[in-house]
Amino acid sequence: MLPKGPRPFLVKPAAGKTAEAATFRTDEIVPQSGIYRVRHSSHRVPHEVTLLRDQYFPRCAKCDTAVLFELVRAVMGESETAILAPRIVLYELPVFEDDEPMEDETPAAG
Repeated sequence: MLPKGPRPFLVKPAAGKTAEAATFRTDEIVPQSGIYRVRHSSHRVPHEVTLLRDQYFPRCAKCDTAVLFELVRAVMGESETAILAPRIVLYELPVFEDDEPMEDETPAAG
C-alpha cells in the first residue's frame, strides 16, 4: 500500500524556453530524478529512460561510455520517491536486436 500524501509528478517544460539543456555523461551522478533523453554515439536512435537522483548515469552495453544524457522532464516531490519500493538501478543500457542503426550507418547498396 502506498503512503498517503502528495505523490511525485512530472513537470512539463515551459513553452518557448530556448535555453540549451545541460548534457551529462556515463558515470556522472544523476543530479535530479526524471526522464532523460539518451543519445548513443552511432548505433541507435535517441530514446528515453527514467533515472533516479544520486545514481550514476549508466553506460551502454554496445558503445560503452559514448553516451550523452539530457533531462527531458524532472520529477517534483522527490522526497516522496524515497518511500516507494522497490528501487531498480540501471547499471547498463541494453542493446536490443530491433535497434535501428543511425542514418549514417545504413549500408551502401552496391
